[in-house]
Formats: sequence, C-alpha cells, structure tokens
Amino acid sequence: MRRVVSVYLPHWSTDRMRRKTAKPPPDGRTEAVALVTAIPDHGRRIVASVDAGARALGIAPGMTVTKARSFADGLDVIDADPEADLEGLRRLALWTGQRYAPIVAPNPPDGLWLDITGCASLFDTERALIKDLHRRLAAFGLTAQIAVADTAGCAHAVARHVPAGRPVTIEPGDTRKAMALLPVGALRLEPGVVEGLRKLGFDRIEQLIGTPRGPLAKRFGRTLHRRLDQALGSAAEPVEPIFPEAQPRCRRGFMEPLVTAEAFAQVIDDLAADLAEQLVRIGKGARRLDCHFHRVDGHNQAIRVGTAAPSRDPHHLAKLLAAKIETIDPGHGIEAMTLVAPLVEPLGARQGNGLESVTRRGPDLDALVDALANRLGQRHLYRTTPEPSAMPERSVKATAALSAGCGAAWNADLPRPCRMLGNPEPIDVTAMLPDHPPAMFIWRRKRFRVTQADGPERLHGEWWRDAGLEAERPYAVRDYFQVETTGGGRYWLFRIGDGENPATGTMRWFIHGAFA
Repeated sequence: MRRVVSVYLPHWSTDRMRRKTAKPPPDGRTEAVALVTAIPDHGRRIVASVDAGARALGIAPGMTVTKARSFADGLDVIDADPEADLEGLRRLALWTGQRYAPIVAPNPPDGLWLDITGCASLFDTERALIKDLHRRLAAFGLTAQIAVADTAGCAHAVARHVPAGRPVTIEPGDTRKAMALLPVGALRLEPGVVEGLRKLGFDRIEQLIGTPRGPLAKRFGRTLHRRLDQALGSAAEPVEPIFPEAQPRCRRGFMEPLVTAEAFAQVIDDLAADLAEQLVRIGKGARRLDCHFHRVDGHNQAIRVGTAAPSRDPHHLAKLLAAKIETIDPGHGIEAMTLVAPLVEPLGARQGNGLESVTRRGPDLDALVDALANRLGQRHLYRTTPEPSAMPERSVKATAALSAGCGAAWNADLPRPCRMLGNPEPIDVTAMLPDHPPAMFIWRRKRFRVTQADGPERLHGEWWRDAGLEAERPYAVRDYFQVETTGGGRYWLFRIGDGENPATGTMRWFIHGAFA
C-alpha cells in the first residue's frame, strides 16, 4: 500500500528569514516583532507572506505594506526572495531524503512530498517516523503541519485543511472518508473554479463525488475531476524524486517494460557495476543505496539498503538490493530504473585479493552485518561495549555492529549475570540484618528458598548523575548477593542500604538479574 507524506510549511518564507537573520519567533513569552515579506507591484509594495504573529493581527498576503503597517506600528518588513525560498525548500527536501525516504520532492511554494512506502520499518512505526519529522522541523524553527495518507492529493488536502497541532495519519483505505467533508478548495483547483463551484452549491468534496461529471467537466474543464481522482486514488499522481547534482547515480531505460524479478536482478547487477566505477573515480564508498523503479503508469517505487562500512563492491551491493526486489510491485511494467548513492564516505584504494586463497581470506563480516541489518533493521543489530560505571545497568552500552574500539570496563569484585532485567524488580525477602544473605524471597508471586549465597558486594551510587528511580538515587548504597535456590536457579539480588544506617537507603530488596 502506497503511503505519502505531505509537509505544509505555512510560514516557510518568514521562518526562513528568521533563521537567516537570527530573529526569535513569536512564542507567547517574548515580545517578538511581527514579520512579513514584501514584493514590488506597479510602484507599490504588497505583502507576499506573513508569520504567525502578523496573521494574528489580521495581516494577509496581497495586502499593501502601507495598510499592513496600520495593523502593527513596529511591523518588520523584509524583501521577499522567491528564488532563495525555492532553493531552501529543495535543500530541505534533500535533507528529508537522507533521513526518511528515498522518494522526496519539494512542493512549491510551501511544502514537501515524501513517499514513505516501505520506510516505516526504519522507525518501527509510521507514526514514529512522522513524529520524528515533525519534532526535527520544529527544532529548526519551522512551523509544520504534516499528514500521511494513501494518496498525495489526500495528504496535501488534510495537511492544509485539517487544523491540528500534531501530525495527522489517515489510515489505509480511509481516503474517501477523509476527503468527503473537506472543502472543494482542498483539491488544488484554481480560485475561479472554486468560486464557481460554490456558486452552484458545491461546498464539500462529498457533493462532487456523486454528481454526474459531464456538465461539470464541460463548464470547468478536465482538471476538476483529474484532481478529484488523484486525491481518491483513481488516477496516478507520482512524486518525482530529486537528487543532489553531485550525487553518484546511474540509470537504465528499457525499450520494453520489465515485469520479472530476474530481469530486475540483472539490471541491478549492471547498475551496481556502473555505480562502482563512479565511486572508484571519486575515491568514495557507498553507505546507502536507493534503487528507483519507474513504472509505465507514472508511479515510482524505491528500495533502500545500507552498509555498515563504505563499500564499492558491485557484487555485494547488488546482492543487498536484490534481496528486496520482492517488495516491488511492477504493475504494468517498469520502464526505467535508477540507482543512487545518497550517502557516501571516503574509501581509499586497497590491494586486491585475487591471488589469495579462500582459506586465508577469512570470514566476510561486513557482508554478514549488512545482510542482517537490511533484513532486520539497523536499530535491531548492534553490539555491546563496556562502560566505566559503578552501577551494573550502566556498565554496558549499545554501539554499531562494526564500530571500532570499546570503552574501559569497571572492575567488579564478583561475576556479573549474563541476563539482567531492564529495571530492577522489587521482591519480598527474609534475611537477617545487617550482612546476612537472604534465606527466602518472593518474586512475581513465586516463593524461592535459598540454599547457597555469596556476598555482600557493596556498590555506591554515582553522585554526579541525576536522581532517578529509588534504586538509582545518588549516594544510595547497594549490597549485592549471588544466591542459588533449591530449584537450581542462580539470581542476583540487592538491598538498598547498608543494613544499619537508614540514611544509606530504604533497606528494600530488588532482583536485578539471573545467571545461566
């Protein structure tokens, strides 16, 4: 199912100017001056765009600057720069393409398109993806309204006509229901057409859906129903992706459309070889690849793979891409394919291994990591490295699977369990104070009788860290015991406090892990 994100930036021009001039945006706490941009028009200046503060004062685009100043004495007027706005929108689109989806495009003058079909797994869920996008745009100082739907037209309409302070998700299959109650202006029609429809009594899109098309098409032209069909998914509306000018890429066009996976795999082999030659010439290696499939009906699909280390091995890159061919729906056929390397890193030349024996070459760890990461997701493949911390839960951290080096481990007096709980869980314990091990404990409503124990091993809290859970308070003392139960299980328990002084802790007991 195709999923398209529309990003609406209602104050794009003024937000960009604020970032350029380092002027604070109006946030209700500071006395920020309202900002507008202006363009010349027959000897006068008219307002081209407004920020939120100016809009709240009643200033609107198309108003003369003289009239706008009557609404706000200290109005800040800056000359508009449409070309810079468009170039900034293009750079923003390229940034989203690096992080969120391979198919992105600017939607001038104040929006972006992202085709995120198949990309939600990079952020676990679709909602997490658009939430991250919304948060990062806000961190840039941009006001953004975001919607995701099955069609570009529906996402565009919802982003601009459904007021919401957070991203809006139209569930798959709900396009018609989402479009029904929106105004006819949400179909991206000319103002004259919208006004003509309203004079005939068409205020909402649902009124157009069931109306005979002939009379309306004769009066308003074909654009009306083309936009309606695009929004409802009956007509194609592809998102034409953009690429940086200096980005390594290669393309193949076909005399006859391709529809089989075998044909796609052969073309990918050829494209990977061509791309590898480009990477050799510039001394780079690919860290991310996007393969775009251009269908004869105008739709574009793409598959994205990444590598743990820079690579320009055509066989390896082609193998990663071929593993995802099954996600492509060729429809009536693929008329062209484009392979792009949106993320590259320096990679020097190295001695070939053609004369080496297979036994001396060793395992190809990079290829294994790449295959697993592209199948399971980059976030689900990592390794752990030691961290210098007295607290066991902070003594390891997750790092990239092929990251170099590791931190220094904290010297422990006793072995650590191979399995630790995410958060220590409270238990009921029978034990003599101050230093005797537990004789019995109850965990998750189950009773465990202790036969052997080692300890205590005393750990002190890290005073330089903020206070968190009770078990992690600064200066808190923990006494750890390794216990073995009658059932053969070995567990790691601890008590908060030294067993004598109440100032050192509450004397509550927790279970922190289990030994093999």
